[in-house]
Amino acid sequence: MTDNEIIELYWKRSEEAIFCTMREYGGYLIKLTMNILHIREEAEECVNESYLSAWNQIPPDRPAKLLPYLGRIARCLALNRYDYLNAQKRGTDFILQLSELEDCLSSGDTTQQQVDNHALSQAISAFLKNQDIESRNMFIRRYWYSDSVKEIAKRYGVRESKVKSQLFRLRGRLKNYLIEEGFSL
Repeated sequence: MTDNEIIELYWKRSEEAIFCTMREYGGYLIKLTMNILHIREEAEECVNESYLSAWNQIPPDRPAKLLPYLGRIARCLALNRYDYLNAQKRGTDFILQLSELEDCLSSGDTTQQQVDNHALSQAISAFLKNQDIESRNMFIRRYWYSDSVKEIAKRYGVRESKVKSQLFRLRGRLKNYLIEEGFSL
């Protein structure tokens, strides 16, 4: 079933939309949330909440592509759940992944930074569009999908050391790019 057909089911308020969404994208959403939470039950709960959220948002939303739309919802829910579950404890793989980007991004504590978040995300997107496809994909796999270095190396048929060095160099270029674009780090 195509995205447009599934979206039409949402617009018609047909419960079949949820079942089609589960069938088409359930595996992807579980993988995405598992990479953040590492607890199957919590990941499944976030995915179920994603279906409910999509049900409540479509209509009035009419996403052009359903997969990224659902991915964004699931990822946000998983990150919120992660914060809730780890309010007292720190030090998991996901914290490590975020700490890798600390040097590139500022903390976001000031009001001005909150206003500039949209511009920052556009700058990061523009930067990534100008990178070679492998580097861009590795960056997205690591920092959007939360894949481990080992998973990325396996996916692209390279050594883990290459992934680490490529991500390191990419973070350095991103930091320089953001400074050139006027972002204070």
